[in-house]
Amino acid sequence: MMKDSGDKPGEIRVWEEAIANRVHATMASAEMERYFGVTMTTKRARVAVLQLSLFVSCRRDCWANLIANCDALQIRQRLMEHEYDELVEDEYSAKGHYDLLVRQGELIGLTVDDFAKVQPLRTSMATFYGWKWIAREGVWQNGLVAMMATEWVNDDRRLMDQGGGLLRRDGLRWMRDFGYKWEEMPNFATHAVADEKHGDLFLPLLSRYIADPQSALKAADDALELFKLYHLGVAEAMEKLD
Repeated sequence: MMKDSGDKPGEIRVWEEAIANRVHATMASAEMERYFGVTMTTKRARVAVLQLSLFVSCRRDCWANLIANCDALQIRQRLMEHEYDELVEDEYSAKGHYDLLVRQGELIGLTVDDFAKVQPLRTSMATFYGWKWIAREGVWQNGLVAMMATEWVNDDRRLMDQGGGLLRRDGLRWMRDFGYKWEEMPNFATHAVADEKHGDLFLPLLSRYIADPQSALKAADDALELFKLYHLGVAEAMEKLD
C-alpha cells in the first residue's frame, strides 16, 4: 500500500468512529439478525451465493464509477489499487476475487453456467440500482464514503463483539451447518482478511478531500440501508426453501 501522507491522527479517528458506528449498528439490525438466523441448506446456500455474485459485480461497477468521477490523483491511485486486487490479482488469487466465489460455489454444486444465468431478486435489483446511483450521480466524495461503509461490514477488527464481519459469520454458519473447513471456503476466508487492508486505504485521506462530512455520511447511511434491504431479500428467499 502507498505511503499515507494523510490526515492527522485525531481527524482519522473522527472519521473512523463515524463510519464504524454506522457499520456496527447495521450489522446488529433486525434485517441482519434475520439473515444470519437462517439455517443453511444446499438450496438456500445456492441462492445466497448466486445473489452474492451479482452483489460482487455491482460493487465492481460502483468502484469503477468512483475512479471515473474522482479528480483527486492520490485517491484515484488508491481506487485503482483497490480494484487491481479485486479484478486482477493479489496474494489471495491470481485470477481476481470473483474466481474465489465461483470456486466456493462448486462446493454446493454450482456451475459457471449457473453464475452466468442468475437473475437478481427484486430487493437485490433495488440495492444495485441504488448503489450505482450513489457512486455515479453524486459527488465522488460521498460515493467513496458510501462504498467504504459497505465494505467495512467485512472488517473483523470492528465487529468481533458481534462474532466478526459479514463473511466471517457466513463462513462460521457454513462450518456449523455443512461441516466445511475454513480453508475449503476461499471467498469467505479471503474477504474476512482482505477487506481489512481495503478498509484502511482511504481513511487517512478523508479529511483532506471531503469538505462536507455530513453529506458524505448521509450517503453512507443510505448505502447501508440498501445493504440491509439486500440481505433481507436474500433471507426471505432462503426461508422459502428447504
